[in-house]
Amino acid sequence: MSVGTGWRPDGPADGVVIGEGVLLDTRPASVASRLCGGIVDVIALLVGAYVATRLLGGVDLALDAQTGRILMIVVLVTVVLVLPTTVETLTRGRSLGKLVAGIRVVRDDGGPLTFRQAFVRALTGVLELWATLGSVAFLTSLVHPQGKRVGDVLAGTYAARVRGAAPVRRTTPMPPALAGWAAHADVARLPDGLALAVRQFLARADRLHPASRVQLGTRLCAELGPFVSPPPPAGTHPEAFLAAVLAERRRRETDVELDRVRRGEEEARLLRRLPHGVPDPAA
Repeated sequence: MSVGTGWRPDGPADGVVIGEGVLLDTRPASVASRLCGGIVDVIALLVGAYVATRLLGGVDLALDAQTGRILMIVVLVTVVLVLPTTVETLTRGRSLGKLVAGIRVVRDDGGPLTFRQAFVRALTGVLELWATLGSVAFLTSLVHPQGKRVGDVLAGTYAARVRGAAPVRRTTPMPPALAGWAAHADVARLPDGLALAVRQFLARADRLHPASRVQLGTRLCAELGPFVSPPPPAGTHPEAFLAAVLAERRRRETDVELDRVRRGEEEARLLRRLPHGVPDPAA
């Protein structure tokens, strides 16, 4: 099979493709969504600070100047560092504002946020969010392709959408040149993980780096080859071979399912039929 990048099975899909070709549906959130979430978080902090102040207002505390300064530093560190780190760690990247905006902070590979990453984001936020009133974070999010702020760049994270219209999943089409070969080929049952990796590789192929696309496509062809006999015609593009196998597999599974449904309906009809040729009064 020839190797190249010129064949396109269908349109690209949104998400993140990890090393094994698995597509994760984690689309970067827009700057507007992140701004909305940030505003809600600030409002929540201000409301919390107001309630705490009212509750402590009736308590008569005799504090000297030095103790007052220490207490003020502790409160500031708690609000700008400890609280954001704790909330994002426990909620796996979903503060109140992010919950309202329908976004979540995830790792660059689509995995859940860790304590270290939440701490780096909060520590960087002291300067880019609080000291500059969010202007640095806003400008950075505007120019970054994934809408990252400085804290996301340093922590290896980004804000992903977790709510909204689901992308349309289109089936992999059968390459016309391989339809005849696929109809007579012996395709064994594929491991679920391999079938998923192939399908998601084809859906994301147009957005992969050309060298990585060729390497991953060739590797998947080598893994898929033992399950198909005879091999495809000489000169077949690897991605065309992968698409033909998936399309034929889907067609055969659909035929089996339709046949199962038809046989079930036929058996049900026979069970309802009266014996000895007695006509059914409901007919």
